Amino acid sequence: MDEIILEGPARKPQIRASRIAVSVFFFSAGLCFASWASRIPNIQQKLKLNEAGLGSVLFALPIGLMSSLPLAGYLVARTGSRRVSLMAALSYALMLPLIGLVNSTWQLVLVLYLFGAAGNLLNISINTQGVSIEDLYKRSIMASFHGVWSLAGFTGAAIGTVMVSQSVSPFTHFCIVSALVIIGITIVYRYLLSSDISGGGSGPIFARPDKVILKLGLIAMCCMICEGTMFDWSGVYFRKEVHAPRELTTIGYVAFLSTMAGGRFAGDWLSTHFGKKKMIQMSGLIIAAGLMIAVLFPYLLSSTLGLLLVGMGVSSVVPLVYGAAGRSRTMSAGMALAAVSTIGYIGFLLGPPLIGFIAQAASLRWSFSVIAVLGLFTSILALNAELDE
Repeated sequence: MDEIILEGPARKPQIRASRIAVSVFFFSAGLCFASWASRIPNIQQKLKLNEAGLGSVLFALPIGLMSSLPLAGYLVARTGSRRVSLMAALSYALMLPLIGLVNSTWQLVLVLYLFGAAGNLLNISINTQGVSIEDLYKRSIMASFHGVWSLAGFTGAAIGTVMVSQSVSPFTHFCIVSALVIIGITIVYRYLLSSDISGGGSGPIFARPDKVILKLGLIAMCCMICEGTMFDWSGVYFRKEVHAPRELTTIGYVAFLSTMAGGRFAGDWLSTHFGKKKMIQMSGLIIAAGLMIAVLFPYLLSSTLGLLLVGMGVSSVVPLVYGAAGRSRTMSAGMALAAVSTIGYIGFLLGPPLIGFIAQAASLRWSFSVIAVLGLFTSILALNAELDE
């Protein structure tokens, strides 16, 4: 059986099987990324990189991601997300052991560039599958897929901790993860949908987003600036502004990750009851409120509560925006997702440096205040966005 035929009395079980298959692909993507991230200190030590050198090398990954966005949209539109998902997932998994084998900085830069490109191909193609399945369900389910990705992140970090504690080399660690991922996606691949919600479009390689897609991209950008800030600066904020004990400097980051993951599993139910537009409006307000609590009350308990709220607010915005983009009336799902991702990831890349510039000129508290305003823009932009069917 090479493809799923969604007709007849077996339709619901087949759709459910497709949802599980897509979830496995999301989990695989999150597991690969978290596995790499968990061994960055070991690879830094192996290549004798200082912090500045490591920061420069790590930039190869987002460059690979950004440069492959037009190609991802084109391939999904031309060949369908099913084939691209398999190709990208296999490439992503096979890149992991190569990272473990690098012996020089230039090799790491090259492999990370390819790793980022493969990860983005997987991101666009599997989100296109998710949008198509959501259309079959006739209700919001995109946030749960992203929740699975977050769950995989926790799992990958836990496995990485065990591997480090047992002195397992990155190469061996990555080979184990790669093998598990390849086995998993090979088993479930046959259950992926054979056609996309709006596949087969004949748009140009470089999509020109219309006003609807542009607005969705700006919403994603504002949210991803907030998300990127939490990933890169929450620990620094707790050390320099909150003056948290050394062993508690990561508590804000953990709080943020926890509610971001949990919020994604609750996000579909909430958006079904309140509507996607109201959900994103509430999310923006929660992001802004959480950041301002951390800014106005820079103490351990209050700042931790603030970042709990930020994680809750961030959790469902991008999945809901992706779901809306995938239903674009002017371009295929893959091209629309690539366009929105391009705009969104610009925010993810520019956010952390923006924080640094403002912090250098004023303080981290001022930086977080600016990010709170951007969180509020998420709500404002959602006012006239086409989000609900």
